[in-house]
Amino acid sequence: MLPKAAIFDLDGVITQTALVHEEAWKEMFDEYLRLREKRDNEPFKEFRKPKDYLEFVDGKPRYEGVKSFLESRNIKLSFGDPTDKPGKETICGLGNKKNERFLEVLQKEKPKVYENAVDFIKALKSKGVKIGVASSSKSCKPILETAGLLDLFETRVDGVISAELGLTGKPEGDIFTTAARNLGAEPLESMIIEDAVSGVQAGRNGSFGLVLGVARRDNEEELARQGADIVVSNFANINVELIDDWFNRKAIPLFSAWEKIDKSYKDKVVDFEQDEKILVNSYYKRSVKDALFSKEKIIFFLDYDGTLTPIVERPDMAKISDSMQDTVKKLAQKFPVSIVSGRMREDVQSLVGIKDLFYAGSHGFDIKGPNFEVIQPKAKEVIPLVTKIITDLHSKLDKIEGVIIEEKKFSVAVHYRLVKEEDEIKKIKELVDSIISNNKENLKLLSGKKVFELLPNMEWDKGKAIRWITESMKVDWQTTSIVYIGDDTTDEYAFSAIRTRGTGILVSEEDKHSLAHFKLDSPKQVRELFEQIIKK
Repeated sequence: MLPKAAIFDLDGVITQTALVHEEAWKEMFDEYLRLREKRDNEPFKEFRKPKDYLEFVDGKPRYEGVKSFLESRNIKLSFGDPTDKPGKETICGLGNKKNERFLEVLQKEKPKVYENAVDFIKALKSKGVKIGVASSSKSCKPILETAGLLDLFETRVDGVISAELGLTGKPEGDIFTTAARNLGAEPLESMIIEDAVSGVQAGRNGSFGLVLGVARRDNEEELARQGADIVVSNFANINVELIDDWFNRKAIPLFSAWEKIDKSYKDKVVDFEQDEKILVNSYYKRSVKDALFSKEKIIFFLDYDGTLTPIVERPDMAKISDSMQDTVKKLAQKFPVSIVSGRMREDVQSLVGIKDLFYAGSHGFDIKGPNFEVIQPKAKEVIPLVTKIITDLHSKLDKIEGVIIEEKKFSVAVHYRLVKEEDEIKKIKELVDSIISNNKENLKLLSGKKVFELLPNMEWDKGKAIRWITESMKVDWQTTSIVYIGDDTTDEYAFSAIRTRGTGILVSEEDKHSLAHFKLDSPKQVRELFEQIIKK
């Protein structure tokens, strides 16, 4: 199974212009720092290649790179305006001076291309994978035109388009997720290819199915540490077949991998390393024991339906058992626990019935925890539309036997588990598709286990809810292990958000592809895991 889309960074991935950028940054910053030495008697501390380039400016939008480096030298300047003259003593002025230097070089010589990167793009295209380019650079289009590569890409999201759309730059995933959706693909079913630390972080933050790091500077371990799933130094070391294998990999049965991972079972591990030319993130080689207990603290994030309770025919029948509730209480006495559910927050809070937990309802739009609560403002704006759609759904679907319309504050879910006739299910799907088609700007569709859910069309999901909670808790990823347990499609966003720095656990009897690393068969096994952890 190949990804639907592959989104490539430009500088350092496709073209060798990263080195030109680096030199332009050094010339501009050193010139400015010399000015401050002469004018203000400040000690001159040069812009170091490649250290300062990689740490402060690589992959970031131009003005963000200026700001980041200057802050490292304790220099504060006003932002200025993007129209500032090159060299004006503002963030924009210095950024424009750097761009002027870069374009001078570009006009003198054609950008060099990594030919095996182009070969890899063509190989993916030949298999039907849609190709996009996403770059922070405002020079992306002229570089591709000069190199004769513009026609390779079906969409381009660069610094110019980012500014027009108001996208947040790396390490947020906006430019990549925008490119993927321009191609009709969700990030989870797509891959990104990046050489910058901020870029691989953006891939993980954007919930991509594969983040492929390209280590042009012998920085394989750093790219893996920051979020790359696989790292190569050269595209000659990877091929379409390996990408297909990646998107077919399955979660590992948890209890059989408690002490070590059995490499004899093909689907249990990702074992792509060949002749040390491919680095697979060590995250994928850990036993359960190492994954859970290698750090000082553990924080748990738990789905409700299908995780703490079995999947049942009707949502109102999903009651947590006394034994599970008691076990979760004991777990919460030892570790911070958050419940992240597609249900309304008040609903799941009442069902779980345990005080002092974090509760994230409606896929994270509505979050409440000890001493604070937040509702996503944009989600509030959709409430009148959702109310209208609920009325429409009732008028057109109430006569279908078995259909359940679950009304929520920010969304509506149409359950068809009890609908027996295929023609009726088809009718439900056509109606839902029609509603989404007529409200593309405001609504999106999530398909789960025998359910269609219509919810606000915004960059928010369970993964982003977890990021928000961990940031509010000031989680130190160096000392804290994050565990997320869930069973459905919407939980894949959460698995993606924590992978390579936390532990995703899928609840499923079926062996299936997932971004979770481990698998439990049932809520009963979830409780058994909790009991084992509580004893530690």
